[in-house]
Amino acid sequence: MLGAMMTYLLITVAGLAVVLAAEWRGIPGVQWVAKPVASLGFVAFAMASGAVDSLYGQWLLAGLVLSFAGDVLLIPKKTSIAFMLGLAAFLLGHVAYAAAFLVRGLQDAASLMVAVPLLALAGGILWWLWPRLDARFKVAVPLYVAAITTMLTCAFATTMPSGRPVALWLGALLFYVSDLSVARNRFVSPGFSNRAWGLPAYYAGQLLLASTVAGY
Repeated sequence: MLGAMMTYLLITVAGLAVVLAAEWRGIPGVQWVAKPVASLGFVAFAMASGAVDSLYGQWLLAGLVLSFAGDVLLIPKKTSIAFMLGLAAFLLGHVAYAAAFLVRGLQDAASLMVAVPLLALAGGILWWLWPRLDARFKVAVPLYVAAITTMLTCAFATTMPSGRPVALWLGALLFYVSDLSVARNRFVSPGFSNRAWGLPAYYAGQLLLASTVAGY
C-alpha cells in the first residue's frame, strides 16, 4: 500500500510541475493531459490509502472525485459555461468534504464557534469580489463562499481542541486558500502568479486530505 501511495503522490507532483511549466511558458494544450493526470493522482492516492473502507473515506473520496471533475472543467480559459460547471463541481466537493468531517465527529460542540471569524472572513471576501461580479455570478459566488466556509468550519470543528489530525485542517485550509487564487485570477487580476501559488496549495491540500483516510 505504501508503495502505491508514493507512486500516486509522485504522479500528482510530476503532473503539477508540468502544468506550472506549461502555464509559465504559455504552451497551450498541455493542461488537457497533465492536469487530469495530476488530479487522478490524488484520487488514486486516497483509494490506495483505504478510502472505500469507511464512511468517512467514502465521503472524502466523493469530494476528491468532484474536485477532479472541477479541475477538468476549469481547463478552458474563456468559457463561462465550463467555469460555472466547474464551480458547481467544486461546490459539491466542498459539501462532500463537510459531510465527511461531520461523519468523523466533533471533539467539542463549542468548536463550532470557529464559524464566527470564518463568517467574517467570508463577508470580507464577498466585499472584495462583489463589484467585479456580473449578474451570472452574483448568486453562484455567494453560494460557493458559503460552501467553502462551511467546509472549513467543519474541518476545524472536527479537529479542535486537540488539533489532530493536522493533515485534515491544514489540507482544508490549503484548499480554501487555493480557491482565493482562482477567484483572484477570474475576477480581479488574471495572471500566472495566481496559479504559481494557488495550484501548489490546492494539490498539497488535496493530498493531505486524502492521507487522512489511512487507518481511519
